[in-house]
Amino acid sequence: MVTFVSLPPLEVQNRHGYTGLMSNPLSSSPHPIISLDQPLQHPALESMVRAKWEAHPEWAQPNGHPTFSIVIPPPNVTGTLHIGHALQHTLIDILVRTERLKGHSVLWVPGTDHAGIGTQTVVEKALAAEGHPKSEWGRDAFLQRVWEWKAQYGGTITSQMRQLGISVDWSRERFTMDTGCSQAVQEAFIRLYHQGLIYRGFYIVNWCPRCLTALSDIEVNHHETDGHLWHIRYPLYHDNHRTITVATTRPETLFGDQAVAVHPDDPRYRDVIGQSVRVPISGQIIPIVADDTVDPTFGSGAVKITPAHDANDYETAQRHGLSPRWIMNETGYMINCPPPYEGLSRERARQTLVDALSTEGYLDAISPHSLNRAECYKCQTVIEPYLSKQWFVAMSKLAPRAMAAVANGDIEIIPPRFEKPYVDWMENIRDWCISRQIWWGHRIPVWYDTQDPEHMVVAASPPNDGRTYTQDPDVLDTWFSSALWPFSTMGWPENTSDMATFYPTHTLVTGYDIITFWVSRMIAMGLALTDQVPFKRVVVHGLVRDQHGKKMSKSFGNVVNPLDLMTTYGTDALRFSLARLATMGGQDIRYSDDKVEAAAHFVNKVWNAARFVMMGVGNEPLYPLTRPTPHHVADRWILGELDDLIVSLNQGHATAHFAQTADRLWEFIWNRWCDWYLEMSKCHKGDSSRTLVYTLTQSLILLHPIMPFVTEAIWDTLLKHPQLAEELPPSISLAPWPSVSPNDHPEMPDVQAMKAVVTELRRIRKEVGISPGKGISVRVVAPPTEQQWLMQTLPYIQKLAKVDHLTFSETLDDIPQSATGVVDRIELKVPLADVIDWGEERRRLEKKQASVAQALAQVTDRLAQPGFIAKAPDHVISKMNEQKNSLSAEWAALSAQLERIP
Repeated sequence: MVTFVSLPPLEVQNRHGYTGLMSNPLSSSPHPIISLDQPLQHPALESMVRAKWEAHPEWAQPNGHPTFSIVIPPPNVTGTLHIGHALQHTLIDILVRTERLKGHSVLWVPGTDHAGIGTQTVVEKALAAEGHPKSEWGRDAFLQRVWEWKAQYGGTITSQMRQLGISVDWSRERFTMDTGCSQAVQEAFIRLYHQGLIYRGFYIVNWCPRCLTALSDIEVNHHETDGHLWHIRYPLYHDNHRTITVATTRPETLFGDQAVAVHPDDPRYRDVIGQSVRVPISGQIIPIVADDTVDPTFGSGAVKITPAHDANDYETAQRHGLSPRWIMNETGYMINCPPPYEGLSRERARQTLVDALSTEGYLDAISPHSLNRAECYKCQTVIEPYLSKQWFVAMSKLAPRAMAAVANGDIEIIPPRFEKPYVDWMENIRDWCISRQIWWGHRIPVWYDTQDPEHMVVAASPPNDGRTYTQDPDVLDTWFSSALWPFSTMGWPENTSDMATFYPTHTLVTGYDIITFWVSRMIAMGLALTDQVPFKRVVVHGLVRDQHGKKMSKSFGNVVNPLDLMTTYGTDALRFSLARLATMGGQDIRYSDDKVEAAAHFVNKVWNAARFVMMGVGNEPLYPLTRPTPHHVADRWILGELDDLIVSLNQGHATAHFAQTADRLWEFIWNRWCDWYLEMSKCHKGDSSRTLVYTLTQSLILLHPIMPFVTEAIWDTLLKHPQLAEELPPSISLAPWPSVSPNDHPEMPDVQAMKAVVTELRRIRKEVGISPGKGISVRVVAPPTEQQWLMQTLPYIQKLAKVDHLTFSETLDDIPQSATGVVDRIELKVPLADVIDWGEERRRLEKKQASVAQALAQVTDRLAQPGFIAKAPDHVISKMNEQKNSLSAEWAALSAQLERIP
């Protein structure tokens, strides 16, 4: 048993000014021993392989050849590895490792996001638990505590990423608030401001009354919920006997009403357009305006306009010259209202107002209405649409060029169906609110004269002009720094060698859920600040859901922890199963443990196949380890199949078709190489040693991007062979990607047909109960061509189907007591008189049939009980019906076998 001892992590600062935790280099440690003599043990093997990789970090660094660069979508520094990260990082690693094997100079930049609101919320809760809420801390002291927290806990997710085996260049690890990224953020803000692309102004924002900050759209969760429409009568100012009924989902905002709007063509209200109404309870006089955006079919066709607390109302007010009136403060409590509403919470004010409207006769009706409730993604507080003075990016000016980059092919989106949501978003984009009223984040580089706040300077530091300046207290939206990620990680705004060599990056891998919020902003900012697209290709994947298609959530109890799966099944099994699930269309992925378990069996199959090959070759000559000249049908066949696999994998890699790649590897390695070729090679003793080892090494290289641990471990064992040690590079990650030999495919017998014959003979043996060790005779009727290749593949048929004699006949009618099979134009007959004890076989089948009949009767009786059918869940009934059908089919098959017994 080999014991691997992890050394404690070191805190280091890399060349980008990022201070973080990195594992100690292990180059001074003895190289761990991995042996194929033992069964596969994932935890020990993975620790050994990680030790090898840590000892040689240069293997994941660029090597000067044609480049392929990619940046990791930065996970939150507060987070832990979840199944979505595992999927995304696995898919990127497949691309990266394949490109590296193809000889490209690959740069994969790792890093994490400071996650402004999320991190601040976590630290606030921790301080509150200590009895020292945030209100007791000044800004500087609080931020010091955040940095301390980040230093203590921030390396959790990067440590878990290492467990997943991703081959990033850790020497380039970045953090969105490291020195380099901070300089990039500052420079980007200043440049965009002076270009007129960043401005400050009033607009309706998503406001969290608990976090006391504006939120981006992606920081808001939406939930369908049952609500109400309150139908309120507004009396005409000059005619108290006539009212207009207004339908609203938020009666408490009535005190901020500045108008009632109707559609100009609505015949019900044409005669009152331009007149005024009196707002119930408040008594304020407001106009009736006509606006084309009003939906005459909604409610009564008349809507109240509250500019300070609704985005659509604000735009309507702008068109009609209406001023906003704030009736709620930043904490969600009522202001500028008459008693008794002043100072009430918005929820309490709603109930008090509805009661008053009902009492005074203004409430016409209350009807049920489905609401799309918006909540803060961190604290689940209901969002308040709030008119606030904020900083904005003029996305409407940046959008046309960003759309053109996709339309003209500068950026390819895979699959193409995700171009539409991207274009739709950009065509209808609103300016982006980038200011946040929190402390943790990039401080906005704007300075105000303390004596004259209207005097403002946008710069990295205040000017030395004799004035006293104070910095804007707000920080930038986390997504602002994330939008610069493809080039801020390369050293922009400096003209670094990384910018010159690796930018634009080649591929971005991301979920479809952030195409609009992140991908669109990266494209827009990249074009605006670097005059280049940030990446040439966007590969979009689906989201991981549970086996029923339901979103994973702690509240649902269906969250899957990838670390648990890696411990139980091995990291390679998790990676392979996720790759098989990542279909080309970008559909959501339905996870189940069964898929990971199946992948674990495949990993074991690879391990055991490698054991078989290396135990079999012994000291056979293997030099040189190039494509061998095939001397046997089996060798020629498997080399041709290997070529087909390489072609298929090259196509799958080019189109980022991960599932196709994984499925083809499974099909070749398990179904062709293991199940057929390894067995066929036994017919040639040592003659196939070089082909066995060659196909093993090539299969390992092709499999390595998806299953890096077991392939690296097997590679290590190959290096112990005295000849292979001189032939193979020290790591499989340094091996060359296999190539195809198109001129090495001579005409050969139909191996696929031979496999079909063997399969049919195995079926006959199983169906009639011939013991595995008993040899059989086979009589064949076949056309001349089939007879020819049958004779050429006869050694394999004899070995794999345990055939002692195979003879050709004109007819099979004269063979009594025999079993028959047909493969295409070939008829097979197996005489049974000398290979089966018919009495014993009849007793065996009858006993089995009786057992099946008993089980069938029990299931049938259960399904016939009305009480059971009425009470049992649908899935239980469905499963029992499936069981009944399966037992019925088995009983019929046994009956057919009994009928054939003489």
